[in-house]
Amino acid sequence: MSNPPLIQLEQACKRYLPKAGDPAVEALAPTDLRIEAGEFVAVTGPSGGGKSTLLNLLGCLAPLSAGRYLLGGRCVGGLAEQARADVRNRRIGFVFQGFQLLPQLSALENVALPLLYQSLPQQARLQRARQLLERLGLGERLQHRPDALSGGQRQRVAIARALVCAPELILADEPTGSLDPESSLEVMNVLRELHAHGSTLVLVTHDPAIASSAPRRLRIERGRIEQDQKQSRAPWAEAA
Repeated sequence: MSNPPLIQLEQACKRYLPKAGDPAVEALAPTDLRIEAGEFVAVTGPSGGGKSTLLNLLGCLAPLSAGRYLLGGRCVGGLAEQARADVRNRRIGFVFQGFQLLPQLSALENVALPLLYQSLPQQARLQRARQLLERLGLGERLQHRPDALSGGQRQRVAIARALVCAPELILADEPTGSLDPESSLEVMNVLRELHAHGSTLVLVTHDPAIASSAPRRLRIERGRIEQDQKQSRAPWAEAA
């Protein structure tokens, strides 16, 4: 028997009621989607088209209005808030455009922070965080606070934090949106390396160059997946 896809949406949708008596706003129309473990998917589309809604649903940040969301074969789309939080903490890593690092903590402490939810002693938490930061080329920046790091370095810290709980799925929301071109390239190289080592990534981007380099691209408009394109070999792999 084959393994289930990592992500499976079955007529999954999200509706909002702006005000009492107003018609519902369909942020994501009923959608079917399969993403296999190990895929790298770029999500594009206009602002307000549904990209963030899709990412929020995949990240268990919001419940579905209807339909089903299965993560690794387990139905998670209709779970209560605390159960969704448990799924987020154990199975999903997030990378955001604004880094969302705590300014009063060092890089090492920021990366170790998600491990507080696991029953690990402090030294084990710090050791795991240190190993990840060293892997991402930040071994000499362990004790630096975010304001002492460049934009690219802060995003690498954020990536390390996303990885520290060994998630099945990494969701990245415009991870290069606030970076200069050199830092953007640096961060994308890290994400591509993670993909090459088997990580599953779903990345929202407005950058056409990043989108065109992804092995699979989804375009969302008006709450619907309008395009779903795959290429057998990523362009950066051709150049390797």
